[in-house]
Amino acid sequence: MVSDHERLTDAIGIGVLTRLLDRDLVDEVIAAADRQEKRVRLLPARVVVYYVLALCLFFGDGYEEVMRKLAHGLRAVGSWRSEWKIPTVGAISKARMRLGAEPLRLLFDRVAVPMAKRSTPGAWLRGLRIMAVDGVIFNLPETEDNEEGFGRCGGKNPAPFPQARVAALVECGTRAVVAAEIDPWKEQERVQVARLLHAFEPGMLVLADAGFYSYELWKAAAATGADLAWRVQSELSLPVLSVLPDGSYLSEVGDPQQKRHNREYERKRRASGMAVDYIQLRVIEYEIPNRDGRGEIIRLVTTILEPVEVSAAELAAVYHERWEEESVFDEIETHIRGGSTVVLRSKHAETVRQEIWALLLTHYAIRHLMTEAAEQADIDVDRISFIRSFRAIRRQVSDQAAFSPRNTSSGDPGSDLRDP
Repeated sequence: MVSDHERLTDAIGIGVLTRLLDRDLVDEVIAAADRQEKRVRLLPARVVVYYVLALCLFFGDGYEEVMRKLAHGLRAVGSWRSEWKIPTVGAISKARMRLGAEPLRLLFDRVAVPMAKRSTPGAWLRGLRIMAVDGVIFNLPETEDNEEGFGRCGGKNPAPFPQARVAALVECGTRAVVAAEIDPWKEQERVQVARLLHAFEPGMLVLADAGFYSYELWKAAAATGADLAWRVQSELSLPVLSVLPDGSYLSEVGDPQQKRHNREYERKRRASGMAVDYIQLRVIEYEIPNRDGRGEIIRLVTTILEPVEVSAAELAAVYHERWEEESVFDEIETHIRGGSTVVLRSKHAETVRQEIWALLLTHYAIRHLMTEAAEQADIDVDRISFIRSFRAIRRQVSDQAAFSPRNTSSGDPGSDLRDP
């Protein structure tokens, strides 16, 4: 029973996800973002945080219906008060605007960390934590504020909707997004990844597709201490300096502003020992046969220079783990949002950012529970269905278990997630 001195909405949580996103943590980020309410409101800031996360769990439902799902269990536990009414759509929209995006961003920064243990299958290569960077575009409602805040691609034939571009760093073994950047569609992915470098650490092996390589970004990423294995375009000049026993070879790349791809410049540079900024790297080239029988040449560059540390065959095999990130975006777009062509809910640039951070948080929380369940069952997390887990968590939101924000019981969090 909720006491007379406790607001009814203090009892609202988001089911088992509240184990990770507990009320004390939510209150901390609200305070850090200076979004505490100045007076008692029907929708205090903490409830709005949980509500925005619930909007992601019930993407196809209307604003009031999602609030009904959150409040449903209050009657069951004897906490319902007749004077408390479901807020109107207008009141909910104003509450979201008051909250803004910053508390959700701070909450994501606090909880989204790599979660794989040494025993987690598919998460490691020779002691290196396998990570990947990639991006995705979200379609937004066609409003003046979204148009101004994010824009849309295309010139004479523009896209039908404004669009937001998101770049993310993903832990491949658990498919957990651990860092992200949200920008207008025109922001280059390389610029976004440069802002993700704070999350690169020694002991990581970061994978990336061909579109991400540039000399400046490679140099900055390597400086973080993380190891890299990135695909590069065939046009990139990579002279063979020495062939290694596993068939890979050592090469070097220089600052294009200094090098200018000029043979005479190269000759003078090598003859005189000019101080040109060159970086040594290792190149792995291999062929993947296509369905039509013709092969596709894959060209990887890596900071791991010694084959004895990681062989060319191992790097070629692990590079294709970057498709785990594609699966992450598919889970968010297809299973949580209901399809990649579906637009987000939010009609203002600030709440668009709020909604995307909430999507990333919701996905991370689901993946966290799946990883816990896999560890307790001693199975690979890939054997657990994301859509089954997602549906199980949705069911738990509207029952009375959803209203225990301080519950820290040590029961099995994944008993309803694992396939029988």
